[in-house]
Amino acid sequence: MSSSNLNRYPIPAQTIRIEQRVVNSRFIATIGHADSVEAAQAFVKAVRAEFADASHNVYAYKVGYGASITESTTDDGEPPGTAGRPALAVLHGADIGDVVVVVTRYFGGTKLGTGGLVRAYSGAVRAALEALPVTERVEKRTVMFTTPYNLYERVKLLIGAHTGELEDETFGVEVDIIVTFPVDDVEPFTAALRELSSGQIEVIAV
Repeated sequence: MSSSNLNRYPIPAQTIRIEQRVVNSRFIATIGHADSVEAAQAFVKAVRAEFADASHNVYAYKVGYGASITESTTDDGEPPGTAGRPALAVLHGADIGDVVVVVTRYFGGTKLGTGGLVRAYSGAVRAALEALPVTERVEKRTVMFTTPYNLYERVKLLIGAHTGELEDETFGVEVDIIVTFPVDDVEPFTAALRELSSGQIEVIAV
């Protein structure tokens, strides 16, 4: 998938949790969807509240996709660079957008060392990503137009052929129609509608 197409990109389909043990420590990775910085922060806050007794709750998130992303992370008390940055690096390298992960650590009494921590946190995020169900974010746009009755049935067929979702229709002298399309389908639909109506029907963005 091209990273330049921000109209469609892979995102988490749900929130999942994966637990791993490294020496005596438990690493619990909770990963899910966040389509804004506020949503990512709320996700982190909820997981931290759930695991308030944990040694550390390290988070990383990547909102957006491709070159158009906002990202953040924290080590949450672990030695600098051993937790948050490795977690974010794994997210950064994954072909997925709008994703947030919190890796919760319950310290087991044995220090892992700098390299051990990096491997443990990055490994937890990698395992969570591998198990994560993915769906597609599709940006949509709503348009409106007016059609004469003699074209109404053919217009409805055009809407279906371009994966449009009918939002509203008002029957008056003519039919006022409001439809939502995937952004990529707006232009092809508009061109097809123009051809069908010989240029008489004008599509207006809502």
